[in-house]
Amino acid sequence: MGYLLLPVGIFAGWVAGAAMSRRLVRREVRRLEALIESRDVRPAPVPQPAPAPLQAAAPAPEAPVTEKTEEVSPETILILSAAVAAFLGKRARIRSARLVRAAPSSAWAQQGRVFVQASHNLGVAHGR
Repeated sequence: MGYLLLPVGIFAGWVAGAAMSRRLVRREVRRLEALIESRDVRPAPVPQPAPAPLQAAAPAPEAPVTEKTEEVSPETILILSAAVAAFLGKRARIRSARLVRAAPSSAWAQQGRVFVQASHNLGVAHGR
């Protein structure tokens, strides 16, 4: 009888944890929806660039061209903070976020990664 208590306890803990996670996520989604609905629909004004200085400055050395970064929308930041809060169980402040583009990859490299990952047979006990 004692050997059944451990699996039953594990299952009961899993069910309780899943229910609590669902409840927390639903509450956070409702809070975010209310926050989004309360926001004004008009986009925020774009700040004007600073005026150029009156005196001519010496030409600066040529700076390397950087990629144009896309802004992350406030709604995306809210969704990220909700996911972090649901995972950690407490609020977290997201200070910055940026979009990362995947580097182009060849089919050969992708197939090699698939082969390596597939070779990791986790069901085999080594060294026993």
